[in-house]
Amino acid sequence: MNADLRWLLRLGAEQKLFTAEQGRAAIAKLGGAPDLMTFAQELIDSGVVTALEKLEEIAGEAISRAADGPPAETVPKPSAPVRDSVPSGGLVFETLGALDDAALAAGLRGLLRATAASGASDLHLSTGARPFIRRARVLSHVSEHVLTADEALRLNTVLLSEGQRRIFLERRDYDYALAIGADDRYRVNLMFHKNGAAGAYRMVPAGTRSLEDLGFARHLETLRKLLSYHNGLILITGPVGSGKTTTLASMVAQLNETRSDHIITVEDPIEVVQPARGCNVTQREVGPHTRSFATALKGALREDPDVIVIGELRDLETIEMAISASETGHLVIGTMHTSDAATTLNRLLDVFPPSQQTQIRASVAESLRGIVCQRLLPSPTGELVLSCEILVANTAIQNLIREGKSAGLRNTMETGVKEGMCLMDNSVYALWQEGRIAPDVARANIPNRVLRQKITG
Repeated sequence: MNADLRWLLRLGAEQKLFTAEQGRAAIAKLGGAPDLMTFAQELIDSGVVTALEKLEEIAGEAISRAADGPPAETVPKPSAPVRDSVPSGGLVFETLGALDDAALAAGLRGLLRATAASGASDLHLSTGARPFIRRARVLSHVSEHVLTADEALRLNTVLLSEGQRRIFLERRDYDYALAIGADDRYRVNLMFHKNGAAGAYRMVPAGTRSLEDLGFARHLETLRKLLSYHNGLILITGPVGSGKTTTLASMVAQLNETRSDHIITVEDPIEVVQPARGCNVTQREVGPHTRSFATALKGALREDPDVIVIGELRDLETIEMAISASETGHLVIGTMHTSDAATTLNRLLDVFPPSQQTQIRASVAESLRGIVCQRLLPSPTGELVLSCEILVANTAIQNLIREGKSAGLRNTMETGVKEGMCLMDNSVYALWQEGRIAPDVARANIPNRVLRQKITG
């Protein structure tokens, strides 16, 4: 990347003319190495920048600064987080015992809002531990106060109804969606461990982000093609915390805006509320609305759906029903906890007994439309960036599935780039080339020895 373009990216982001993500998306659209004027024109043509005089001024400054060389970093690194940056929401943990339930509930709501505003993804309140948050994969303590068993139990149950509290105390585990106002939503898991009660609160973004904003700019055409099918199976996979739910919500939003169908979702719990736009969206939650994923799927087939969205493919019955639905004229989208396409297929097929293997391989080969595996990696700026692996079920892939030759998937995906396929190794390597992840992060996430050796720094 030319020095003048690096300067324009930096100055544009610093002066809030456009975001770093918008800049990277424009570069990716133009092929990865445009000149400054071509890049600037793309920002104008795409509607990202409307202040033409300001853009011209910054471009001139970028050209001038480029004479002295490129900036040390396209976007400056943030300073190390300081203690004051950790949210408290006004809740003083040392005085929890003096608060009545109403004050405690108000304090917890304030803490949750402050946690979300700080950019953290999770809040943890556990017996025998200091309250802490997770932000950009880094843990930070909210307070030095160690929660007692009574304090942790009160904190984690103060926002529950009597019915919810009873269920939690009986089952010792409880998942639910918490809404505080119209735009503040959280996915909550409550449990008991050896010391007492604990709660994990996952921040749910308000509304949905576009697939492009999530980091799929290079793969938009492929994803749109997958979502254009009216039957078949699409799988979104990745480890815990990789953004599968966010991607799934964005896909549903894409369908909601571009089609006029009936979409039924089955989630545990409902995290992102999808208002009806072009589609009618029916959202069901395991527990309050249905006994299980499998039960909901059985019902869904009698409820005139066009698209069925499954929060997680967990067991044999759910997977079998999902495959069956995808074969009978429905588009089925679901998630799994797997790291790559080959592992996903093996996990999907291996839940079936040996006597069914031949039949189920033929069914999956026929119904599978694609697999999107994703991973979130830390950037030098403290943000998380998305890397992905995409399998598109072409004729060659279908034959490999039918014949049980998953070992050949990687080679077929390497030769299927023109059809939109992408390997995780190549995605991570591209992020390093663009300067979006550090060399050590890239090397840690690339098993391919040849690519690892190319990474310097």
